[in-house]
Amino acid sequence: MADYADFPDLAPQRAISGREAYQRYIDHTLPFSQDSGGDIEFLGEGGKFFVGPQDERWYLLMLIRQDSLQSFIAFATNEAYIAGVGHRTAALEDSRLLPLERYPSHNING
Repeated sequence: MADYADFPDLAPQRAISGREAYQRYIDHTLPFSQDSGGDIEFLGEGGKFFVGPQDERWYLLMLIRQDSLQSFIAFATNEAYIAGVGHRTAALEDSRLLPLERYPSHNING
């Protein structure tokens, strides 16, 4: 269940699941992400690792493309975005944010 204890102003009238709270986060966030040059590239179910710790399971994976680090920082510091980030916090037990940089030539040597 989503834990809105730290965000009572965002809390729904009835208890909701973490999945529902995360969808509220996505719905709130996506316009700000798109306005700053980002978008969702992948959103889907997770599961147990083929290679990795067998006691870990990721229920959801979201891959966001952003035009640049600067545009991500502009997005992440937008006060209107920040006003709804409590949905994310209420939804998640754990998370990771891993910035990636694409090698356009598919060559790690440049």
